[in-house]
Amino acid sequence: MENVLPFLHAVRREENAESVILDLTEVPYVDSSGLGSLVSACVSRQKAGRRVALSGVNERVFRLFEITKTESLFLIFPTIDEAIAALSGAAQA
Repeated sequence: MENVLPFLHAVRREENAESVILDLTEVPYVDSSGLGSLVSACVSRQKAGRRVALSGVNERVFRLFEITKTESLFLIFPTIDEAIAALSGAAQA
């Protein structure tokens, strides 16, 4: 809960960036506040024609996305390098 506002402020600072990649490699779990802030950031960026990608999502967090039917909101990549490559390629296409 204490990380929600700093997280949302950090995402808003990048509002002009076409894409934001959130590396969740060291995130062991996401609670309801975290899920809400991820969804909020993603939806507001999508409305602005921008993207949110996630990398390093562990099985526990991915299962939360599946249970809550939110996995389709995010571009999800195994690693940060794969996310960068995919988003860079999409920008050039």
